[in-house]
Amino acid sequence: MKLSSIILAALICLLPDHILAQHSSTAPSLRVLSSNGVRAPLEDIQGEIEAATGYSLDIEFSTSASLTDRIEAGEPFDVAILTPALVDRLSTGGQVSAESALPFARTGVGVGAASSRTERDVSTPDALRRTLLAAESVTLTVDGQSRRVSEAAFETLGITEQMRAKTKLVGPGEGPFVVARGEAELVLTLISEILPVPGIVLVGPFPAAVQSYTAFTAAISASGTDPLGANKLIEQLASPTMATALRARGLEPLGSSR
Repeated sequence: MKLSSIILAALICLLPDHILAQHSSTAPSLRVLSSNGVRAPLEDIQGEIEAATGYSLDIEFSTSASLTDRIEAGEPFDVAILTPALVDRLSTGGQVSAESALPFARTGVGVGAASSRTERDVSTPDALRRTLLAAESVTLTVDGQSRRVSEAAFETLGITEQMRAKTKLVGPGEGPFVVARGEAELVLTLISEILPVPGIVLVGPFPAAVQSYTAFTAAISASGTDPLGANKLIEQLASPTMATALRARGLEPLGSSR
């Protein structure tokens, strides 16, 4: 044995046990592409999921639409969390396994405003209409599901033209922060994206007449390198711990469809 090897072995023996443990067994990793709509609960319990599965999670968040485009362009991943229609699209295209698909959460669209200004009412269609018309500006996610719901509400309320001039389109997850910085008066987006952001409050959900819920489905990559690990993650998304985290962040847990 070379002298350098002997010295290295001796130094390793002097390292504390917890350092040796960290370096002797690195947890395998799962690449997750997830909609912003479930970002807060996933981040809240990421540690618990990693402990339960034995895998570290490399999660990237964006809109379901943009993530779907990236997957169709060939970006590698292990698990995708997207809207059901886009999971179906990827299933048809062969990018995800249809049998693995698990709808596990849903949330509605709400109105967010700066926490210093909460004297608004959106509880009925007429109240929502008045609030939107009175606002100087609103922000929507340019390619988010909530934009489609919001614009459909504008049409139902008969205010499409009035809202066009005051609407600011922003990137994935940016709307609540734009309002928190005072750059827009209201944000219309998924409730689960409003609640975690400091400096803004949820004025309320859209009333039932113009509400539409966005669901989130997890599915395993058809070409992933670790389907067993990916399945362990899917199972955790249907766990009681996940259900609690979802409720705390404005989402409704859904039962397993398997």
